[in-house]
Amino acid sequence: MIVRELDLDLDAFEGPFDLLLTLVLKEELDLRDVDVAAIVLAFVERLAVREELDLEACGEFLVLIAALLELKARGLFPEEAAELAELEPEVAAEELARRLAEYRRTKEAAAWLRERLAAEGDRYFRLGPAPFAPRVETPLAPQEPARLAAAIRVLATEPPQVSLAHMALRFPPVGQFLERFRAVLRRRSRFDFDAEVRGLGRVEQAVAFLALLDLRRGGEVTLDQAAPFASIRVGRAAEENRDRDERTVTWTARSA
Repeated sequence: MIVRELDLDLDAFEGPFDLLLTLVLKEELDLRDVDVAAIVLAFVERLAVREELDLEACGEFLVLIAALLELKARGLFPEEAAELAELEPEVAAEELARRLAEYRRTKEAAAWLRERLAAEGDRYFRLGPAPFAPRVETPLAPQEPARLAAAIRVLATEPPQVSLAHMALRFPPVGQFLERFRAVLRRRSRFDFDAEVRGLGRVEQAVAFLALLDLRRGGEVTLDQAAPFASIRVGRAAEENRDRDERTVTWTARSA
């Protein structure tokens, strides 16, 4: 697609884009009457019809339309002609020609780079150390076969058996505390459970409590506790029955 051959149909101009540029540079057409937006729309419509994006044409069009916009923007400030003396039409034409030449040089450089890429694109460089680099060998310390054999014998020795005796829980027999509590009750009618088991370990105290429950289940003892977590008082069951019978007789006699 050639941008300069783009057909334009504007209010102030009708014809190819190349002719518009010529008229503007020769000052035969007032740039203020040129609708730049309509030129951009015409170019976009041409691209849509072709259904193909031409990057070279787009680049050239951007350069030309930017130059027109710059010239048109400069014409909006006629009162600043003293400060913008370089913005005369001749200078603007030279600037436009310079930019077109620079654009052509850039396009030629891009073409040269494209050719170099196509010619040298199949070359690959080896990454890594040089093939003739000397190898660094780590020297080994002098070895003693006798010490190596001694170390292997130590590793081959079977380790000693680890004793787990200290981890075993040993429970005293419940019968031991049964006989102990019965002997105490033969000497006394009552005793304090906490006083009897004071000084024993936690496991022995638990076994003693199981023995006490066994005696209570068999009806040999009575248990009394004044409050929760208070000391447990243990008494002989026969003594408790006798006291209860005496209280019953006394009550009956008073009632009569």
